[in-house]
Amino acid sequence: MDGERKVYTLAEVSQHNHAKDCWLVIEGKVYNVTKFLEDHPGGDDVLLSSTGKDASDDFEDVGHSSNARAMMDEFYVGDIDTSTIPSKTKYTPPKQPHYNQDKTSEFVVKLLQFLVPLLILGLAFGVRFYTKTPASS
Repeated sequence: MDGERKVYTLAEVSQHNHAKDCWLVIEGKVYNVTKFLEDHPGGDDVLLSSTGKDASDDFEDVGHSSNARAMMDEFYVGDIDTSTIPSKTKYTPPKQPHYNQDKTSEFVVKLLQFLVPLLILGLAFGVRFYTKTPASS
């Protein structure tokens, strides 16, 4: 390896995103993993899907062995200019409407205004049906 390390931008690394030329960014370093695609235990699709971005989380989520980590030195080509990697945005859940006790009572009133007439109507039909005397022959 030269005394001076090459520094790449994410745009430069992103151009290497296919099976004949595949580069990854992991922990601030750039790796040319093209020769390793066929040998990767997870298949080449796993590596190809991690191109064009910081693949550190993808790499760490799998839990690679110390042997796998040692193999990475063989594929090292330089460092990434971290200022070219977009910052991660923290997920913030959408604001939930404030629970308002007063609105709940409005809902109950509207529900009762709908259900009580239906109940009365059903009761009227039921009483009429059961109080009818059968026609005598």
